[in-house]
Amino acid sequence: MTGRLHQYFAGDHTAKGFRALYQSNFQGLDRVFVLNGSSNAVKGALIKKLANKWRNKGFDVELVHCSTDQDSMDALVIPQLKVGVYGAEEDFRAAGSSIDYIYTDRALDTSLVESYQRDRKVYQEELAALYEAAHESFATGLHIHDGLEEIYINKMDFKKADQVAEELIDTLYGDMDQLEKSATVKHRFFGASTPAGVVDYIPNLTDDLKKRYFIKGRAGTGKSTLLKKIAAAGEALGLDVEIYHCGFDPDSLDMVVVRELGFCIFDSTDPHEYFPDKDSDEVVDLYERTVEPDTDERYDTAIKILNRSYKYHMKKGVGYLHEAKMMMDEFEGQYSDAIDFAKLGIVYETIDDAILHHAAAAEQ
Repeated sequence: MTGRLHQYFAGDHTAKGFRALYQSNFQGLDRVFVLNGSSNAVKGALIKKLANKWRNKGFDVELVHCSTDQDSMDALVIPQLKVGVYGAEEDFRAAGSSIDYIYTDRALDTSLVESYQRDRKVYQEELAALYEAAHESFATGLHIHDGLEEIYINKMDFKKADQVAEELIDTLYGDMDQLEKSATVKHRFFGASTPAGVVDYIPNLTDDLKKRYFIKGRAGTGKSTLLKKIAAAGEALGLDVEIYHCGFDPDSLDMVVVRELGFCIFDSTDPHEYFPDKDSDEVVDLYERTVEPDTDERYDTAIKILNRSYKYHMKKGVGYLHEAKMMMDEFEGQYSDAIDFAKLGIVYETIDDAILHHAAAAEQ
């Protein structure tokens, strides 16, 4: 039987710069393989191959996608084996884990790699400039979005919002006793701004849950605050909680998942709008419950102007990410000539054999 696959982002270019949440998803692992090397494409290919192998062996697998290229991979986690493979460039530490460093340049022609490295500094500087331009565009979009939020905040009944939160917390957790364990809280991104636009894996992450709550509302109607309260209540009970941050504003939340109780609750509005398609799905409409009626109609012109301006800057930021992706593809393309596939196979087997030995030892 093929294992389940869960996909998500743990690093993203946001309105507040690049944010990395990788560490959070590697907590509790016994062994982590850190891939060090010049080519991200080579590291991503190794991660994909390992994920396919172990998923086909029946193990559940988590694939962490790269926000600068959503078709590439930053990391792999095999929860049942407590094993992870990390290939992103951000600094990484895994408290309590045994770490194996794998040098993927062993699979490349050294002389060709050395010639590419001469251009690497200029390439990285140009790439950094494009990412900074994207962050600035997203930051401008966030500032405009704050103006949009203000319209609804001024017309919102906060007592009613508190009541909705209390009702949901009671529905989700009831009179459940605190568990005799500490909660494990993992932080991820709900979606990410990628060269192809905003991408998320919400159906993949939620389809196997018994109950899904779709939050509808507007900017500023308390969706993130509601989610923070639900996450905090679950954590206080000792439940393991997955917290999904907004890919636009990382200090805001877009989804909470508690798999032990089989539920998720998420912001289901543009640019990640979903609608119920199961009998057990339920809508929570914060606009209807908490905002003064006819607010949309009364402020229609201002809302349209702010939305148009906000989306313009978001699109502009994505354009910079697209430019960066084209530059990355061109630079990474050089490495295709340098790959020694026999040596690449050896690198793969080195990691796979180590995971096999770890799995065998864990069974004893």
